[in-house]
Amino acid sequence: MAITVMKRYELKYILNSEQTAFFCKGLKGHMEEDQYSNTTIASIYYDTPTYQLIRTSIEKPEFKEKIRLRSYGLATENSPVYLEIKRKADGVVYKRRVQTTIPMVDKFFSGKADICSQGQINKEITTFRDYYKNLVPACMIIYDRKSYFEPDGDLRLTIDENPRYRTSDLNLTKSMEGTSLLDKGYSILEVKVQESLPLWLTEILSKGKIYQSSFSKYGEAYCRQLAKA
Repeated sequence: MAITVMKRYELKYILNSEQTAFFCKGLKGHMEEDQYSNTTIASIYYDTPTYQLIRTSIEKPEFKEKIRLRSYGLATENSPVYLEIKRKADGVVYKRRVQTTIPMVDKFFSGKADICSQGQINKEITTFRDYYKNLVPACMIIYDRKSYFEPDGDLRLTIDENPRYRTSDLNLTKSMEGTSLLDKGYSILEVKVQESLPLWLTEILSKGKIYQSSFSKYGEAYCRQLAKA
């Protein structure tokens, strides 16, 4: 069954190459790579013409939300892609996600069709679209992801290597090229958990001198483009 609704805490860390190697070694015996590991992921973030969503997000309010279209590898017109709403309130992340296709997404944002037949999720995504109005592709974020899950547990980890972005040619079927968001060798660790971190994980983070950081891929891309302008 595809996961369509998620609620969890997401903690982020910036790792250099040595820390990444140390961390991955420490995962052995605790975590396993999932079916989407070693996949290049691309996401198109939609925003208003004035970038209302990302401008609000980087101000770090108690509540913020984004909408994006995600593919695992290069997409085709008929391959599965995923339209997601991501909200964060008081440190808790909530996701609503539906599987769809690129033509259906184009029709949805032009107001010509619903995005899915799932009542509540379709209602939430449609309400999001109608509230902000004129949502258009604003930025594409790409990265190479390793992902892990905890057998018989709710803990998930992802390590995103070579995060990059582009603000032109915003099409999931074209390429996975983009401008780097981090210096060479650095990656982004995300810890996704519904409760508290297990002791073994806090020990690995402590020994590796890996400290929590605040980092938004879309936010960083937006700030870079703003600096250029």
